Formats: sequence, structure tokens, C-alpha cells
Amino acid sequence: MSDTASKQKVGFVSLGCPKALVDSERILTQLKLDGYDISPDYEGADVVVVNTCGFIDSAKQESMDAISEAIKENGKVIVTGCMGKGADAEAIRTVNPEVLSVSGPADYDSVLNAVHEYVPPQQQGVEQGGESKAHKPYDDILPPEGIKLTPQHYAYLKISEGCNHRCTFCIIPNMRGDLVSRPISDVVEEAKKLVESGVRELLVISQDTSAYGVDVKYKLDFVDGQARETRMQDLAVALGELDIWVRLHYVYPYPHVDKVIPLMAEGKILPYLDIPFQHASPKILKLMKRPGNQEKVLERIKAWRAICPELTIRSTFIVGFPGETEEDFQMLLDWLEEAELDRVGCFKYSPVEGATANELPDHVPEDIQQQRWERFMETQQAISTKRLQRKVGQTLDVLIDEVDEEGAIGRSAADAPEIDGNVYINDIEAVEALGLQPGDRVQVAIEHADEYDLWGRLAYKPE
Repeated sequence: MSDTASKQKVGFVSLGCPKALVDSERILTQLKLDGYDISPDYEGADVVVVNTCGFIDSAKQESMDAISEAIKENGKVIVTGCMGKGADAEAIRTVNPEVLSVSGPADYDSVLNAVHEYVPPQQQGVEQGGESKAHKPYDDILPPEGIKLTPQHYAYLKISEGCNHRCTFCIIPNMRGDLVSRPISDVVEEAKKLVESGVRELLVISQDTSAYGVDVKYKLDFVDGQARETRMQDLAVALGELDIWVRLHYVYPYPHVDKVIPLMAEGKILPYLDIPFQHASPKILKLMKRPGNQEKVLERIKAWRAICPELTIRSTFIVGFPGETEEDFQMLLDWLEEAELDRVGCFKYSPVEGATANELPDHVPEDIQQQRWERFMETQQAISTKRLQRKVGQTLDVLIDEVDEEGAIGRSAADAPEIDGNVYINDIEAVEALGLQPGDRVQVAIEHADEYDLWGRLAYKPE
């Protein structure tokens, strides 16, 4: 029997945000190193791992449904992730008592040990007694044979775990703990390995990217022989030397964010900031326990754009938060129109078990939440349409994500994968003549735009 035939197989269901996706990649990588194969379906798996999301009620229900389906289709299920702690963990065991193991987010050792216990590996990579090798998730995160769940040409780069904020609508600190920053030398080393493997875009993620290094007091480290502090600016400088796209996500608008804007203007990192503003009313922000004076934020946005006119700002907001009046909501719409953000997501407030916002008075009825959400999206669509129309006639650098029967689909510097818009190149002859593949970068002359996407042609003729 061949080695491949003798290997035990693990099925994997990964739910939730990019941070959870990175957790899944790390677990899968270690399982592969421990001698397991990964099964693409339930039928071929000896055990199934479900990495859950517990951010809002709809995500929890999706996770519960995934667990139930895995039990029905396979029978041997290990649960991990954000629903694996506290009351949610108890609910999982109550609804699905057949689950073999339940553990919390980023608890890699518990998952690995559970897999080893219920499906002992038949290959090397596990110490005697079935215990996993010493697992150092911050020291050896992605060796060359590591597994990625994203396409080959882009990858998420998690720089820290946990969060020091105590937003009243969020229970992430309860699930993932306080901020723990990775050494900057380790982050850059992982980035280099990803680039060597073919990655052309790094998406920097964490719970709070701006706070990177706060917990270690911006400890000095050495990267390629140069002294670097463990902070966002120094990390951006180091990553900017890799000659790929570097995109910053989950950035709080602290004053030191100003220091990365010149790097964007110089083309070192992408002129893109993902900042979860959440609201504009001072009263609602206070109830949310969110930082930020929105009037000052408007001034800083203007200053950022003066330095880097190409800057794209993405954000998320919550409407219908407890206590939100029509006056508060109108303040949000007025702020949105003045800020003219490029990319915006909006959520209706949803209670999360364990969040302190549940105890606030004056919860907004569902029908009013829906009305406000529709008004918000209508306002933002008009803003997005206007800003995208300004790009018609420009030539943009585009990273190709997909080649299909009509041509190619890519993204500009203003577009993060899966959450922002696309750039469509409907010229299959030119695409084929150039042999374009995912990960290629091309110049595209923009000819048309709607509220979310762009269309254009290759800015040069293939020979």
C-alpha cells in the first residue's frame, strides 16, 4: 500500500472572517505535517473539523447548521473556533451531543490532539503516545509545504491575536483574549515565504492593526539586519520592500495612522485603509464604547487625501443600535455624504449573547432598522457611483483574479478580494494573446463604471 493510500483523511469546514481562515490554514498545515491528507468531502473523511464563527446570531446559526450537517454526513466531528467557548460551547454539546471535541478560537493544540486521539495518524509527525509535536504557531506558521485556503496569488497575513477594546456590541475579546502581537521579524519572514510561493498580494489582518505592538511596548526587533520596532509603521515599511501589493485591514483611526499615508503616496503599500468607523453620532459611539471624534476624523480624511489623492477608504457601520434616534441616524447620513468613503458595508444591529449592548435601553424595532439600512445603502450607493465614475478614462493597475470565457476579472488597488468591487476585461482575444493568468498585473483603461464595479480594456495591444 502506498503512503498516500495509508494516510488518514480530515475533512474541514471553515466559517467566518479572514482571521478565522488563517486559523484554519494553520491547523491544516500542521495536520499535513503530522501525516494526514485533507478530504474534499464528508464521505472520504475519517473525521471532520468545523471551525465556527460566533460574531452575530446569523453566523452562529450557520455554524450550528454546519455542525449538524457534518454529523449527519460523517458522524465524527471536532468543533473549534469562536463558538467553542462559554455558553456557545454548551449549546453545541446540547444540540449535537455526538461531537467529539469542542475548543475555542486559535486553540490549535486542542484540535490537533483531538484529531490524533480519534483518528491516529499512520505516518510520522506525531510523538509516541499520540500527542502532537510541540506546536509553535507564532514561530513556524507557514512552512513551504503549508496549506492556503485562498487562491495562490493572494494571502492573509495575521499580525496579532485578540483585542484590547471593549466595544459593547462585540464579544471578540471574550473569545480571543487581549491583544498579543507577533514579533515583527516572524511576520516579515512569513511574508517572504508567501511571496516566494507565488503570492502577489498580502492582506494584513488582525483585530486591531493600528494597535500592533502596544502589548510589547513596541519592542525592538531586527529584520534583515535592520532595527525595526514592533509597530504598524515599521511593519508597513518592511513589507513595502517586497515589491508586491500590501493592503491594510481593520485599522483604527489613531493619530499614528497618519504616518503610513506617505508610504501609500510613495507606492510602498497600497493606498487603501479599511477602518471600521461604525457610526458618526457622538452619543451612539459613546454607547458603543468606540474611540474617535468624527469631526476630527473628517479633517484627517481630508488631510490623508491631500497627501495621497488615490487613497481608498473602506468602512463598516451599524444602524439601529440601541438608543439610536432619527437624529442620530441623520447625523450618520450627513457624515457619510461629507466623508465620501469609497467602500462601505452596513449591518443592522443584532444582539450577541454576552455583549453588554444587550442591556442598553431603547432597542430599535426591526422594521425601523430595515428602513434605516435601506436609506443608508441608498445614500452610499450614490456616493460610490459618483466616486467610481471619476475613474472612467483613467488607466489602472489591475491584479488578475480569474480568466473566463469572456476575458478576465481582476481588482484594482481600491478593491480587496471578496468584499469590494471587480474590474472586468471583456476582451478574450487580448487576454488569450497575452496568456493572462491569475496573479498577473496589467494596465487597464477604464471605460465604464456602475455603483460597485469597473469595466475596461487592456491598455496595450498584445503583439
